[in-house]
Amino acid sequence: MERRPGVPRLLREINDRAALDLLLATGPMTRGQIGDLTGLSKVTASQTLARLEERGLVEVVGAQAGGRGPNAALYSVIPSSAYVAGLEVGPELISTAIADIHGHTIAEVTVDPGGHDDPVSVVHGAIVKACRSAKVSIAKLRGVVIGTPGVVDPRSGDVRFSFDLPGWHEGIHEALAGDLRREVTIENDVNLAAIAERADGAAKGIDDFVLLWSSRGLGLAIMLGGKLHRGRSGSAGEIGYLPVPGVPLPEDIRTEPGRLPSLAGGLQSLVSAEAVAELAQGYGFAAGSAGECVKVAVAAGAAGEPLLDEIAHRLALGVAAVCVILDPGLVVLAGEVGHAGGAALTSRVEEAVARICPVRPQVVTTTVTDNNPVLRGAVLAALDQAREELLAP
Repeated sequence: MERRPGVPRLLREINDRAALDLLLATGPMTRGQIGDLTGLSKVTASQTLARLEERGLVEVVGAQAGGRGPNAALYSVIPSSAYVAGLEVGPELISTAIADIHGHTIAEVTVDPGGHDDPVSVVHGAIVKACRSAKVSIAKLRGVVIGTPGVVDPRSGDVRFSFDLPGWHEGIHEALAGDLRREVTIENDVNLAAIAERADGAAKGIDDFVLLWSSRGLGLAIMLGGKLHRGRSGSAGEIGYLPVPGVPLPEDIRTEPGRLPSLAGGLQSLVSAEAVAELAQGYGFAAGSAGECVKVAVAAGAAGEPLLDEIAHRLALGVAAVCVILDPGLVVLAGEVGHAGGAALTSRVEEAVARICPVRPQVVTTTVTDNNPVLRGAVLAALDQAREELLAP
């Protein structure tokens, strides 16, 4: 049989990846435990750990007592072997988190762009400040993921358009990578919230679900087969444009260079935070933000039910349209409106969808406990990149 060159090397890489992933997922383990859970022989497990030690990725952190022989050494991934940066960029604030390879956040800072419209300098400054706070050199960053509102072009990596970030034009992605001297990923903010939801929230371990985000803007993240579905142009989930009964159609939605589309009409005009706050005022719940209005309505009991019924009816128009096409099984309501509504809102949405749609999904409230799910999602996405890079040839 003809030997294929490179096969032993490939097998070594597969074994190294399996051991590293296991240690990152479960924490310190002995050589024997790694062998048992990966199917590697004792000799192969020892060789794998030796390679990972040589590359400065794992170390012995203790010993496990038990058995007749000597205590077995416990191996763990070295936290400082790599760091990542996750960012959430908005029109008024930029939040940045630095995490080690285990995903533990070691520094988080928020900066005000101060009216600067150059994304490269603003992002650079935010990352430098966060790295200083974490006492980590920028050179140690193995992954950088930036969450922004708007549509991200999957081909160029640029934000095609964003109402809130007009300065993020074509070429910014390449400029950021050049400035930071490393690969940079720009991702839609709602998609990142869905990543956090699947890792730590109501969709933990679930491969097929959608996350409907209702805050200042309206967005939908689609997770199919455990992977984000972005669409050919990156516009999958732009549910604000969805035509709904009784609402004018969005008009003049062209996205020519230097020109932002209109979002008058469509589902956005019914369930954005601005629309919900206006609706709440009509029901006598003028409590400031949309989230606060919904919280007051929930606390008001019977007096708040008419408002919750109307919000649920509006949300159901979008949820039903998504479910008859994707049938995701699970719908997570997030953003300030979804989070504030809790079970009182999700139960109403589920019932309203069942009345107008042959598909009845489970509708739940986000359970991501992190105060900033977009930022957490950015860190998690950056960790995936960093872990791949650690074992790159």
